[in-house]
Amino acid sequence: MNSNLLVTKRNGRKEVLNLDKIHKVLNWASNKLHNISISQVELRSRIQFYNGIKTIHIHETIIKAAADLISKEVPDYQYMAARLSIFHLRKKAYGKFTPPKLYEHVKNNVLLKKYDEKLLNEFSKKEFHIMNTFIDHNRDMNFSYAAVKQLEGKYLVQNRVTGKIYESPQFLYILISACLFSKYSQKNRLFYIKKFYDAISTFRISLPTPIMAGVRTPTRQFSSCVLIECADNLDSINATASSIVKYVSQRAGIGINVGQIRAVGSPIRGGEAFHTGCIPFYKYFQTAVKSCSQGGVRGGAATLFYPIWHLEVENLLVLKNNRGIEDNRVRHVDYAIQINKLLYQRMLSRKKISLFSPSDVPLLYDYFFSDQKKFEELYVKYEKDKKIKKKEIKSIDLFSLLMQERTSTGRIYIQNVDHCNTHSSFNPKVAPIRQSNLCLEITLPTKPLSNILDENGEIALCTLSALNLGKIKNIKELEELSNLIVRALDALLDYQEYPIVSAKIGALGRRAIGVGVTNFAYYLAKNNVKYSDGSANKLTHQTFEAFQYYLLNASCNLAKEKGTCSLYKQTKYSLGILPIDTYKREIDIVCNEPLLLNWDFLRKKISKYGLRNSTLSAIMPSETSSQISNATNGIEPPRGFISIKASKDGMLKQVVPEYKKLKSKYELLWDIPDNIGYLTLVGIMQKFIDQSISTNTNYDPGKFPDGKIPMKLLLKDLLTAYKLGIKTLYYQNTREGNINKTNSFSYRMQQESCESGACNL
Repeated sequence: MNSNLLVTKRNGRKEVLNLDKIHKVLNWASNKLHNISISQVELRSRIQFYNGIKTIHIHETIIKAAADLISKEVPDYQYMAARLSIFHLRKKAYGKFTPPKLYEHVKNNVLLKKYDEKLLNEFSKKEFHIMNTFIDHNRDMNFSYAAVKQLEGKYLVQNRVTGKIYESPQFLYILISACLFSKYSQKNRLFYIKKFYDAISTFRISLPTPIMAGVRTPTRQFSSCVLIECADNLDSINATASSIVKYVSQRAGIGINVGQIRAVGSPIRGGEAFHTGCIPFYKYFQTAVKSCSQGGVRGGAATLFYPIWHLEVENLLVLKNNRGIEDNRVRHVDYAIQINKLLYQRMLSRKKISLFSPSDVPLLYDYFFSDQKKFEELYVKYEKDKKIKKKEIKSIDLFSLLMQERTSTGRIYIQNVDHCNTHSSFNPKVAPIRQSNLCLEITLPTKPLSNILDENGEIALCTLSALNLGKIKNIKELEELSNLIVRALDALLDYQEYPIVSAKIGALGRRAIGVGVTNFAYYLAKNNVKYSDGSANKLTHQTFEAFQYYLLNASCNLAKEKGTCSLYKQTKYSLGILPIDTYKREIDIVCNEPLLLNWDFLRKKISKYGLRNSTLSAIMPSETSSQISNATNGIEPPRGFISIKASKDGMLKQVVPEYKKLKSKYELLWDIPDNIGYLTLVGIMQKFIDQSISTNTNYDPGKFPDGKIPMKLLLKDLLTAYKLGIKTLYYQNTREGNINKTNSFSYRMQQESCESGACNL
């Protein structure tokens, strides 16, 4: 090789190629990592040096070479590739490896309009210098490669057109902390900023996309989930569409309740015209959802909710499938079907189900959520009324069609509306739960808007975060983490802005937050218990009891300091009712564990001081945020020891935590024999969680004759989930390459399904 070969530096300057510099960086990146071979990285990179080659090209080639070597056998390449990426990222952001001091960094980015200018107004120069001492930039070296790429792609402040990056990860963490606690008194805000920074930068607390990408920037909308209810009139439909556009553009996932929209052929204006039905309006909402790509952070997405007894249900159930034409399909949103005990009982007894247009059956839609006894009385009354337009359908055919579509698309969701109201934070008589959100874990009251400025409507917002169970050594650690996250999310409600007045009224009136968990599979593995055999039941019960207890205690302490939320009287908590009073008692049959914490003391404390927040918990998927902390996804079992996700940088490989030590302890998704063990654990969690849980079902057609999932099994799992008190079902995953494998939906229920106990609802 010509020793006088020149390279082009990032600043355009040329200098003689020095291979020792490359070796030095590789040695640094592999320090204290296991089984790393620098020569292997060099060999795989196959760099063809030429005169004038850019150092950026050399660096990116080496990063990719290290990333390609990530494997189960040598997982530490994911950290080597990450360190090389951090080196590259800092060079792009600062022109050097060493980050600047915090004050100068903030001042420069405020001038560039990348950071919120109020940061400089809220904090003195002295406070910035103190916060700078909190920062440990070496924590950047704890990320995996996939995490760094997610940070670069979604979270770090940047110009998404030019690719220019303006910060490195530790600035993200310290400034999120500073923003959230900026309104605390000068006496103690630095205390909480440091505590929270340490918790999020060491991955004990996991933050969602809107907070990671947005807090510290001029954009001030960080609620992950937005619930919008639509009434059966054009004004409300248009207001709903406008609200969707507002919130999709600001990174929120949307739940849209469309259940009140009347069926096709229903009279309008006393028969002057007839209604075009649901599908045109679903298309309208789909267009609104897809109108904004959320600034390149994530694509707009929504789930539409409607009751299974809707007159158009047979056509609505197939809207997402690949058959049919565009006129009768609305494929680019998802759907959640709402069910209650009466309709499950109709299936079990093989009776017919009557379908109605909500506009023809006054109060039936309201009682479907607020009063199950009155719903049943009215439903039977309307069935007998020959003047009311209706359609009768065999219940087994309707439920089988539902499960066939859920299996073939994977994206027809389930909401058990009675569980969502009986085992809820809210009094359904005054604040019923009529829908959930995009990912099926938020259960908050909503009211339709008559226009975009309507102050009588209510858009529900929920601000999320998760505690990383894999990072705790003792359940008692949940107490401090709960205190930090409740304070942070509650402060966020006041820090953020509200583009729609009805959202502000609901958010500040209810102060709903949703704290979940991540890294559950790793938590089970390191405690030597499994999803499938009941061995994790006791640990799950103890963990989630402590989880909810400490969240409630933290909110009660905050209420003592700052007062309760203004709509606190609409909660069951205000009546002295806690989640441990309202859960589905069938869970005690499979997990009869005693309560270990002093709930009587907490009940009295809440009775005295109330709660700052109407809701505290919700178990979300945490798909992307789990990658940042190198955690397993939410509560889900991993599909493999290495997860592989596509990105603009290629395939990102990530190895499960402590693979070499725990590989025999992990239970992989497709090795789990059935859904029962997993559903049981979700039911145990739901005993304590005051909102809902993103719950998946999973099927491997290869385990069944002819590669077809029996309809009997699909229905049994659906009934089991209901029996265990599960509020919502999210994805139905079918093992890759085996989609659309179900037996005919004309299957008739057999007595053995009831003998399994599933019918005892």
